Amino acid sequence: MRKNIVAGNWKMNTTLQEGVALAKEVNEALKGATPKCDVIICVPFTHLASINAEIDQNKLGLGAENCADHKSGAYTGEVSASMVASTGATYVILGHSERRQYYGETSETLREKLALAFENNLTPIFCIGEVLEERENETHFEVVKKQIEEALFNLSAEEFGKVILAYEPVWAIGTGKTATDDQAQEMHAFIRSVIAEKYGKEVADNTSILYGGSCKPSNAAALFAKPDVDGGLIGGASLDCASFMGIVNAF
Repeated sequence: MRKNIVAGNWKMNTTLQEGVALAKEVNEALKGATPKCDVIICVPFTHLASINAEIDQNKLGLGAENCADHKSGAYTGEVSASMVASTGATYVILGHSERRQYYGETSETLREKLALAFENNLTPIFCIGEVLEERENETHFEVVKKQIEEALFNLSAEEFGKVILAYEPVWAIGTGKTATDDQAQEMHAFIRSVIAEKYGKEVADNTSILYGGSCKPSNAAALFAKPDVDGGLIGGASLDCASFMGIVNAF
């Protein structure tokens, strides 16, 4: 059975001290609670080891927001998958639209990152999604299918089964615009059909597909009620404990 998941993506926000305080607050909110989903926070590299020391990972998973596409070497400023794993983190976001847009990440780059994530027992949260122009000219299905095929379809069924997918319509990230419940469901169902064509119905049915893009407590319940929406990858609302827990409790 696939899991319901709510994952926070803090992006380039919070100092170390602010981040540790926020993580402790979320951890405290989960104590004694029995959420109907797995809860994860993906935080800046600088915060990982300190936050790992303060949280109960049985209640609150910990991930990085990215990792390098090389094992080690002369890549000044990069952080490898093994470095991420050494902090105690167990998840990593890969392929976020901001990484693709601002840092030129390609499907080839992402295949390297995926391989290194698996090698270091990190669970990838792999992002896919179209920009506004692609939605408006109705190539959004084609674009998302291509992103999946080019970066993920070299994986074995066993490897693919470890991937969490996050569909993020780029036009909805941080804009306050949200895909309607029906738009989200339509795309999530399409993504599941693409997976089924390649890996079979069982793998497709067991793949968690999260929605990302201006998801907040006010719209989370309606999104999560859709049969193919298995949770959310949460940006801005994950920086406030009450808002983030409001989304967690939407299940």
